[in-house]
Amino acid sequence: MPHPVIAKGNVAVITGGASGIGFAAALAFARAGMKVCIADVDEASLAEAATKLSSIAGAANVMTSATDVSRIESVTELERAVGAHFGGTDLLMNNAGIQPGSTLFGEPDHWQHIIGVNMWAIINGTRIFAPNMIARSKAGVIINTGSKQGITTPPGDPAYNVSKAGVKAFTEALQHELRNTRDCHVTAHLLIPGFVFTRLTAKGRTEKPAAAWTPEQTVEFMLARLEAGDFYILCPDNDVPRVLDEKRMLWAAGDIVENRPPLSRWHPDYADAFKRFVEGT
Repeated sequence: MPHPVIAKGNVAVITGGASGIGFAAALAFARAGMKVCIADVDEASLAEAATKLSSIAGAANVMTSATDVSRIESVTELERAVGAHFGGTDLLMNNAGIQPGSTLFGEPDHWQHIIGVNMWAIINGTRIFAPNMIARSKAGVIINTGSKQGITTPPGDPAYNVSKAGVKAFTEALQHELRNTRDCHVTAHLLIPGFVFTRLTAKGRTEKPAAAWTPEQTVEFMLARLEAGDFYILCPDNDVPRVLDEKRMLWAAGDIVENRPPLSRWHPDYADAFKRFVEGT
């Protein structure tokens, strides 16, 4: 049985919903009979996605919104418009994200843009949508898309790592708040994708690498773990199984516990120790 919120007549709102994981989720929700609103900055992709969704759910059950999720006014208008059109929101998927690359001492406006889309959009989206979702006094779901890079924080893209680490911390705090709110039936979940072949990760490639999952595989896994009640939806892919993700995350936490240098996994003095840890020797 699917999660009770993913049901005919309920309303799903997905940011970054015109492509990739967001669009795959929108398709899955539409096939379940939900009314779907997809929000994105790419209006051409929105129109194309709406046509495909309408063929499944019917045009009356599909809504699009050209939304700049980094702007709180834009997200506020999205919530108002969904309420006016569909009567409210049962499932919010804060999924929009960018990864243009970054350097530690890069331009501040570049950092602001990455953190604005990847972190502040999730904070604002949740704070704007959640009160009315709670007030509906019915089951609801908030899914925030994080990243393994927000947990293991590998070198090379610090702005992205900071933004996704913030999403993890915020979503953990959100679930704690929701479960301690009287008469609240809304739950929060952190989606942690593996390597997924999307426009975000394509980097000029036109064919899916063997190591990557498709967005559809990722959403299928997400739905199964939602049904199971998971908060941390840690996705594998065709290259990295869960057991390796777990060891990488444990090693990262061990840097603090064992007082190793930060990011010791990439420190030459700890290369052999990390290899032995992964191999269990």
